[in-house]
Amino acid sequence: MNISGNTILITGGATGIGYAMAESFLETGNEVIICGRREDRLLKAQKKHSNLHIKVCDVSDEADRRTLMEWATANFRNLNILVNNAGVQRDIDFTKGIDEFLAGESEIKINLEALIVLSGLFIPFLTEKKEAAIINVSSGLGFVPPARMPVYSATKAGIHAFSMALREQLLKIGIKVFEVVPPAVDTELNFDGRAKRGNFKPDLKPEEFVAAVIKGFKNDIFEIGYGMTEEFIKASREELDKSFQRMNNRR
Repeated sequence: MNISGNTILITGGATGIGYAMAESFLETGNEVIICGRREDRLLKAQKKHSNLHIKVCDVSDEADRRTLMEWATANFRNLNILVNNAGVQRDIDFTKGIDEFLAGESEIKINLEALIVLSGLFIPFLTEKKEAAIINVSSGLGFVPPARMPVYSATKAGIHAFSMALREQLLKIGIKVFEVVPPAVDTELNFDGRAKRGNFKPDLKPEEFVAAVIKGFKNDIFEIGYGMTEEFIKASREELDKSFQRMNNRR
């Protein structure tokens, strides 16, 4: 993938990995648009980078998804890369029944459904563009799920499967499909859950992870991991099962 001269839309781009991607793509000579639900965070990002375009959008909302597509394609005719990065993560204990799942944000709508729908909405527009690509951000937890995050892990496994199938479909129309597979990264993701676990804070910074991801884009590596997740991508089923047992303290 050519990493300069693109027009790139990043969902969930005001914080964490999405914001680090936005900064990196700006530095390499791209036009970048970010969207997110929190206008204050978008404005903060734009204050730091005046050439960053912003749009308030809740990707879990069906109307907002279509509005985003219509606004982006009308105002940025050279848009050629969609980054599906928006996501939420929750600890959900199903031994207590369904209430925890129903009480909070929908990981299914935000993490998986939005990614699928936005891809479908933008594909007809992207077919007209050179160097077109869709970049989906999944997770190592889609390969090795922790029991405390069953729905999040399922959505990320779904993203992996969808990315594989979509990549094969879009080969014939020239749109590349990349999957980015982060390990634990120091972001705001699942702040409450991390606090309950003693304020767990990963050592890996978003900027360090994204620097490795950009190298993967350059080399057309379509499944890009880092550290442990690089191993997960290449692992056998037996190796993944062993990692699952370690992840869930079943040694």
